[in-house]
Amino acid sequence: MRGFSLNQATTKRWPLDELVPGCVAAGVTGVGLWREEVADYGTDKAASLVRDAGLTVTSLCRGGFFHDDAWYDENRRAIEQAHTLGTDTLVLVSGGLPGSSRDIDGARRHVGDAIGALVPDALAAGVRLAIEPLHPMFASDRCVVSTLGQALQLAAPYPAEAVGVVIDTYHLWWDDTVWDGIAAAGAAHRIAAFQLADWITPLPEGVLLGRGLPGTGSVDMRRFAQAVRATGYDGYVEVEVFHEEVWSRPGADVLAQALAGYEAAVA
Repeated sequence: MRGFSLNQATTKRWPLDELVPGCVAAGVTGVGLWREEVADYGTDKAASLVRDAGLTVTSLCRGGFFHDDAWYDENRRAIEQAHTLGTDTLVLVSGGLPGSSRDIDGARRHVGDAIGALVPDALAAGVRLAIEPLHPMFASDRCVVSTLGQALQLAAPYPAEAVGVVIDTYHLWWDDTVWDGIAAAGAAHRIAAFQLADWITPLPEGVLLGRGLPGTGSVDMRRFAQAVRATGYDGYVEVEVFHEEVWSRPGADVLAQALAGYEAAVA
C-alpha cells in the first residue's frame, strides 16, 4: 500500500494552513480533506496550498446524505469540489431514513438510484464515488448502508471506475463477513479507500465522537491491513478519528501518534 494519509477530521482544530506544512515536516505525502473546512478556507486556495506542498489529496468527505431533498445538486457540487482539489475519491455517507419513514429497504434502493444518477457526472470529472458503510447504530439518521456487502450490492450495477467502496475499520470490525467482503471488493476492483480508526469503550455520550487512534481500542488493525493488502490494493491508508480528547491536543502530537499507530498496523 502506498502509505499514510492524515484525514483532516483527525486533527479537526488544526487549521489547514498549519496542517499542510505539518504533514510536510513529518514526511507525510497524503491528506484527506472535508468539504466544510475546505469551503471555509476557499476551495481554489486549498487546492493551491496542497498542490504547492506536494501533497496528494487522498479523498474528499463527504457526499451522499441522499435523504435530503437537495441531494442531487449538493452532490454535483461535491464532485466539482473533489475535481478542483485533484482527488479521485469522493466519500459518500448515504444518509438515514427520510422523515418518519421506517422503510429501510426502500431507503437503500433510493441510495442506489441516486448514485446511478450521479455516475455520469462522476465519470466526466474523473471522480470515483466511494460508498462508505457505517456501523448499524447510525442506520436511522446517518447511513442506511451498514455492511460492506450492502455497499458492494449498491456499487455492482455501475462501472468500478465510477463507484467503489470504503473500508473503515471502526465501522466494520464487528462483522464476521467482512473478510469475504474485502476479498470480493478487491476482486471487483471496488476498494476506493481504506481508513483506520479504533473502537474504544466505554463510548462517550456522543457516539459519533467515539473513535480512537489506531492501537488504542479493540480493533485488530493488522488483520484488516493484511486482508486489504492481499487484494492488491495499492492506495493510501487514511487515519480518520473523531474524538474530543484527540481534537484538544496539538495537531503535530496527534499526527505523530497516528503515524505510530499506522506503522504498527500496516508496516
